[in-house]
Amino acid sequence: MDRPHHKFWPKRLPHALTIPATTLWDNLAISARRYPAKPAIVFFGRIFPYAEVQRQAERLAARLHALGVKKGDRVLLDMQNCPQLLIAHFAILRANAVVVPVNPMNRAEELKHYIVDPDAKVAITTGDLAPEIAKANAQLPREQQLAHLVVTQFTDAFDPQAPHAGPMPGAWKDWLLTRHPLPELPHGDVLAWTDALANELPLPPLTVGPEDLAILPYTSGTTGHPKGCMHPHRSILHNALASSLWGNASPEAVTLLVVPMFHITGMVSLMHSNIYTGATLVMMPRWDRDVAGWLISNWKVTTWTNIPTMVIDLLGSPNFAQYDLSSLAYIGGGGAAMPQAVAQRLLEQFGLRYAEGYGLTETAAPSHSNPPDAPKQQCLGVPFVSCDARVVDPETLQELPAGEQGEIIVHGPMVFNGYWKRPEATEAAFITFAGKRFFRTGDLGRMDQDGYFFLTDRLKRMINASGFKVWPAEVEALMFRHPAIQEACVISARDPYRGETVKAVVVLRAAFKGQVGEQEIVDWCRENMAVYKVPRIVQFADALPKSGSGKVMWRTLQEAEAPA
Repeated sequence: MDRPHHKFWPKRLPHALTIPATTLWDNLAISARRYPAKPAIVFFGRIFPYAEVQRQAERLAARLHALGVKKGDRVLLDMQNCPQLLIAHFAILRANAVVVPVNPMNRAEELKHYIVDPDAKVAITTGDLAPEIAKANAQLPREQQLAHLVVTQFTDAFDPQAPHAGPMPGAWKDWLLTRHPLPELPHGDVLAWTDALANELPLPPLTVGPEDLAILPYTSGTTGHPKGCMHPHRSILHNALASSLWGNASPEAVTLLVVPMFHITGMVSLMHSNIYTGATLVMMPRWDRDVAGWLISNWKVTTWTNIPTMVIDLLGSPNFAQYDLSSLAYIGGGGAAMPQAVAQRLLEQFGLRYAEGYGLTETAAPSHSNPPDAPKQQCLGVPFVSCDARVVDPETLQELPAGEQGEIIVHGPMVFNGYWKRPEATEAAFITFAGKRFFRTGDLGRMDQDGYFFLTDRLKRMINASGFKVWPAEVEALMFRHPAIQEACVISARDPYRGETVKAVVVLRAAFKGQVGEQEIVDWCRENMAVYKVPRIVQFADALPKSGSGKVMWRTLQEAEAPA
């Protein structure tokens, strides 16, 4: 069926793809056979050829199998971007198990849920994060605790004594170069990464297929605890292949990988897509504008998927004139709107059209993307390869004509199977429309006459801070653990750099009034939750507005916060 956006569709691409009848592991294995000596990863001057990545992943997979990891078992993976994250990710898949990616900013209180909900018994992490996992584990009943923890140091991936191929900011040095002692796991064992890989253990047969569960990323929502999104090999593989074709990638592509790989975009559209293609990933552990500028210039980066705030930051560097961006052939991203003035500067100064995209954890990242040759600014793009997206009335679920605001719904092979252990939430997330199963995104948007989609509002209560999605209910649930807090309501506030930031309106218990200050609440939050969730603003109130049924009327507070 023809859709309006088809006239802007890249002529070199079909509207839909046949998904390979293979697994995500096969992508690494095939690229390693094709390009054994070709750089797969570049990290602080060290080059990891494809054959070496495969060898290390197989060694770790054999170790996981020896530790008792069986087909379908869930394994936690908690790291910042580094070669070990990619290697461990594929090792878990090769062990016929399921990757549970965890945001490394999470603290012990949050980590307990990621251990208990997926019934994980094994976790893989870095030395700087291991104590937080051990702390979370110690607070759980013994039957819910991890049995094994594999810990790597960043210096397992590069030689700190060798000259670095590129700058290392002073703020990174202690973090990257310190070798942390292994924590204790009272009822389990802790294994160093180098020891885990030093084995000649047999590999188990690869027994998973396209329909088996591969990735269990967690997403929050209107209720307190994050929910696991069940993605089989098939859904991730589709968007990895589609992203490669959409960006006109080739094995000669050099990609700057700074978007976090624990996040669905970094995992699918960068890591899996580039491994499928046989491209080279120039990896950054964290964002730093001058490191990024140096890497693009010196490694002749051709492709950069990012969050718009990164581009704004790089263009604002006092050293920007020193950097050579002429190798870039593709630049795009999502998570937040790209300011029109910045997009125009990229076009006029570098001839680059910034291609924005849109997607959710439930849709394996892109469900929409701007055609690289015909992007529209501040636009989600058109429905992605193999994707059918519509705008419907949220109440009647009837399709709306172009230009009218409604809820965006999505159907396609990239859509997840459902929420882990949450059949009721799964049922509520899907509708049958035009005889097909569509996922309700909870985002309000409109489609123009050309078939391009635009985000206009949210049905779901969510804050978008520099591309990080913050769910107020989750922050509130954590804040209620503070002994001084009687009630808390989290809303968004305007921020000139982050776009939105987190604000908490707090009612203190009577005994603590005048004893606890706003900064103390902020400091406590910083100790107990990921930094991007921490309220930057705390406002005390005598009471929160409530409905006749006693529910907190968060929208009243939100509307009072919004500018007139």
